[in-house]
Amino acid sequence: MTTETASRVPTESHDELVALESALAELESRPPSQFRSLWEPAIELRQRATELGAEEIAQRAALLQAGVLLRKGRTGEGGQLAHQVRAWAEQHDERYILARAHRELSVFYRHVGDYSDGLTHAVQSVAFLTDDVPPHLRARHLMTLAVALDDTGAHEDGKRRSQEALALSATAGDHEMMMSVLNNMAYTAVEVGDEPEARMLVGQMREIEARTGCRFTANELDTMAQVELMGGRYAAVEQLISPVLADLVAATEGDAVAECQLTLAQARRLAGRHDDAQAALDATGRLCAERGLAAIGARVRQEQAALFAGTGRFAEAYEEHRAFHAAATALQSVQRDARARALQAVFEADEARRDSEHFREMAHRDALTGLYNRRYVNERVPALLLEAAARRMPLSMAIIDLDHFKLINDTLSHSTGDMVLQHVAELLEESAPGPAVAARMGGEEFLLVLPGIDAEEAAICCEGLRLRIRAHGWEPITGALQVTTSIGVTTTAEGRDTFSALLSIADRNLYTAKRGGRDRVVAD
Repeated sequence: MTTETASRVPTESHDELVALESALAELESRPPSQFRSLWEPAIELRQRATELGAEEIAQRAALLQAGVLLRKGRTGEGGQLAHQVRAWAEQHDERYILARAHRELSVFYRHVGDYSDGLTHAVQSVAFLTDDVPPHLRARHLMTLAVALDDTGAHEDGKRRSQEALALSATAGDHEMMMSVLNNMAYTAVEVGDEPEARMLVGQMREIEARTGCRFTANELDTMAQVELMGGRYAAVEQLISPVLADLVAATEGDAVAECQLTLAQARRLAGRHDDAQAALDATGRLCAERGLAAIGARVRQEQAALFAGTGRFAEAYEEHRAFHAAATALQSVQRDARARALQAVFEADEARRDSEHFREMAHRDALTGLYNRRYVNERVPALLLEAAARRMPLSMAIIDLDHFKLINDTLSHSTGDMVLQHVAELLEESAPGPAVAARMGGEEFLLVLPGIDAEEAAICCEGLRLRIRAHGWEPITGALQVTTSIGVTTTAEGRDTFSALLSIADRNLYTAKRGGRDRVVAD
């Protein structure tokens, strides 16, 4: 909008647009469990934005409606609306709206069983995100990508994206999203047959529920039921699924109830309750037909074949298995066609992601030493603490400060000081094996983060670092000036402390080391 045009906009209209923008941001930030509360406000907001000519706000409101439709099981309507918004966003080069539209389209294609297109849209939903997107919204897009990767068998990539989403959710204090991410990771563990991993993740979900009061949704209860199914605890499956079927638990995804019914049918069949299993299976089939859930519909036929076989009706089991095979083959054909259509788009999105990660990596590195910088530390350490807490493992942190560094700069030169910092950085990296993080925090101050290292090991590691720095061949660089360091180190037993708390304790120990004569390590 030009200045001349802007001057003709009435103040009242401008104020209302600001209010609409604020209301829209609040709606977009509501947790998925509250999706039913979005419908009416989104309709009103979209209508008023259209009247005012605020098309961007109207399109974002339309996406909120698409999300509600998809989560209520009105799959076709939700997908069609998301497609319309994507077309508008592409025409107007609105990257944020494009990212959100691609996320809803990924959900749509997953519901109809087209995992290839689901992955394509999930990748683009992350690639188009702008840098100013809040952490809790970025986490939702990363989780959608993680689910799509798991659907296509890329479990390691999916786990990496899930961990990124988990760290962002923890930083934002979004307990519901943390629960959702852990749930998806647990479900993947079930799919690959890793019961210990699945139970560990479910334990973390229960801990969040107990600590925060965040209630389980149908998705989480279905995953927990799947874990119990792995262990042959069929009564526990019934107990977990019953509240969902009684509509006492929120279903935040359009396929959640169908998934729960199918899990219940499996448990009842395996428990020998064949009539009850058939009832659950019939209900699942009706829901899949009603909501267009082709992927789950194919699995219903597979379960029906198993149920027929379990009751001795082998001819019917054979016919049902043939029907399942035909349905699965049709789904695979759709996926192959979609993969061919989307190949170029996936390639371009992947290239964009690689470029983005390259520049992000540069932004996380200190230009002089090549170590990680404070920005990276602020993003990474909270995630390491979360992982330490989940695994009940220690984490140690050390602040390393060069003694009398100002004397080197003043007596010799700043270029000499830079060379000293670069050599210290190399020595520090040698002391940071595996998952450890070595960073330059600024000036002559460095940070060493040691996941899984207890207090005794950390003290030994830091003492070794101090001795290596002292014994390094400094004479060609600093002449007669000796380079030494003071180190303050602290340890959290199970990752329960915050980053700022650990940093404060390590800094206090560093001060004690300097006050005690420097060139020494002080631990807790």
